[in-house]
Amino acid sequence: MECALDLLGTEGWHATTVRAICARARLTPRYFYESFADRDAVLLAVFDEISAEGAGVAVAALEEAPHDARAKSRAAIGAFIEFVTEDPRKARVLFVEAMGSERLARRRFEMLRVFARLVAEQARIFYGMPQASDPLIETTALMLVGGLAEALLAWRDGTLEVTREQLIEDCTDLFVAAGEASARLVRARADNR
Repeated sequence: MECALDLLGTEGWHATTVRAICARARLTPRYFYESFADRDAVLLAVFDEISAEGAGVAVAALEEAPHDARAKSRAAIGAFIEFVTEDPRKARVLFVEAMGSERLARRRFEMLRVFARLVAEQARIFYGMPQASDPLIETTALMLVGGLAEALLAWRDGTLEVTREQLIEDCTDLFVAAGEASARLVRARADNR
């Protein structure tokens, strides 16, 4: 897995072949196929491991933060951005290489939806919204998570020229503003029914 991460995160999914992984790990293909059915299986495993690890650090930071919208948002966003920028290979796997391979691209979309559900769930808890409330919460969460992913891509490739700290602060402000606006709209719609 570490060799696959290193190849995928530095040379890209085209260079991450079974042969290259085996050469880097100093294993014969027989050992590879004892653990993985094919190249896509190991690529997905690497992607899933990074996604789970990223979600874990974000949720842990969220849970430790004070009960304040900005503190919770800042903690989760900061922890996630730090996670993917401390090891640039992980950011490349999640946000760049995942768009090159059809199977990884599908997994990236699934991962964004999982993160959006997590954001929506946390918003409902924080703002006291019932689970069956207005779907605007999901729409907002999808926009925020997708926007964060795109902002990270733009920051990583240099088209968004801000410091990492400014990126964290800006994304935090946007998450809080959108979350509060969404909660107000949901309440207003419920009152009008």
